[in-house]
Amino acid sequence: MLSLISDPTRARVLYALDLVEELCVGDMALALGLGEDAVGYALRVLRTAGLITRRKQGRVVYYRLVEGFPEPLLEHCLRSPAVLAEVSGGEDD
Repeated sequence: MLSLISDPTRARVLYALDLVEELCVGDMALALGLGEDAVGYALRVLRTAGLITRRKQGRVVYYRLVEGFPEPLLEHCLRSPAVLAEVSGGEDD
């Protein structure tokens, strides 16, 4: 599980899905400043691992965290590092 979220793109995707209920690939790519291919690949890996689910509405596919996503994983591996990055300015100076 930890190796899945050690990838920065997958961690950012999970964090984005934690912040909002669901997103499509295009919106997520725009919000994260990533290419749709990178986001799509990350979503495919996370869905195969059973961490996210999808629903189709017409031609658009929306992704969300699975029901019962492990709260400790969200808190200690996604939310806390994000808060620390915001406090420190996000980058090394």
